[in-house]
Amino acid sequence: MALKSETKQKILLLLVAGVALGFSRSPKNYFKILDVVVKDWKEIEKRKLLRIVKEFYENRLIDYREKEDGNVYIVLTKNGQKKALEYQINELKIKKPDKWDGKWRIVIFDIPEKKKKAREVLRAKLKDLGFKELQKSVFVLPYECEDEIDFIVEVFEIRPYVRFLRVESFTNEEQFKLKFKLY
Repeated sequence: MALKSETKQKILLLLVAGVALGFSRSPKNYFKILDVVVKDWKEIEKRKLLRIVKEFYENRLIDYREKEDGNVYIVLTKNGQKKALEYQINELKIKKPDKWDGKWRIVIFDIPEKKKKAREVLRAKLKDLGFKELQKSVFVLPYECEDEIDFIVEVFEIRPYVRFLRVESFTNEEQFKLKFKLY
């Protein structure tokens, strides 16, 4: 299921960030609870929020959990967490420093056919982040990005197939210095 609206993405990301949205058993209290939640929740029109929450429930992105105090809380399902992570991946950016530290970051992968989709997404995301292809499964970037690569690798569960290297030089690196405008 593709979530096309920005509001849907925002709600899902708020849920994954741990913002608790609780509903009491009493319909009178629904909006009272919504009024005290984080500013971001307030920016979302309440009817739209309820409609989207219902849609998320029907699509099994969220579930309801009843607490001892009688309040019902919305929690992300595994599918909801994965969908939210996709949006976080889409927001990833690698900061270009003012001055290059002289080190190359190289991502090497050999992802099996059974995880072909993850391989294709990784390749596309590396290009999107500014990596240049050295070989089909070898990508180069001159900027710090280990945390971002770790995040992607964890989300797609491909850690055993991906290696991250930080090297000082490699053969024919001059063409990459030109590509990245490091001169």
